[in-house]
Amino acid sequence: MILSGTANQAQAAGGLSGVILVVYLVAIVAFFYFVMIRPQKKEQAKISAMLSKMETGDSVLTTSGFYGVVIDIDDSDDTVIVEFGNNKNCRIPMNKSAIAQVEKANGE
Repeated sequence: MILSGTANQAQAAGGLSGVILVVYLVAIVAFFYFVMIRPQKKEQAKISAMLSKMETGDSVLTTSGFYGVVIDIDDSDDTVIVEFGNNKNCRIPMNKSAIAQVEKANGE
C-alpha cells in the first residue's frame, strides 16, 4: 500500500513538472516574440511606409551613405532614379530598399 501511494505521488510530481516545463517554454517563446520579432516587424512597417510616401524631388540618403534627389519613381519594379551631386548627368537607378532615409522636398 505504501509503495502504490508513493508511486502515485511520483506520477503526480512528474505531471506537475511537465506542466511547469510547458509554462517555461511558453514564457520563453513570448519573451522572444516581444523582444526580438515584434520590434523588427514595427521597424519594417515604418520603413515600408517611408518608402511608399517617397515622391519625386525628395532628398534621400542611401544605405551606402550618398545623398541625392529622387528624379523618377518606377512603382512597377520598385526602382527609383536618384541624382547625385551638382552634376546633373549623375543619375543612377537603384532599388527602393537601398534608401535609408527620406527628407521631403517641402521641408517636413
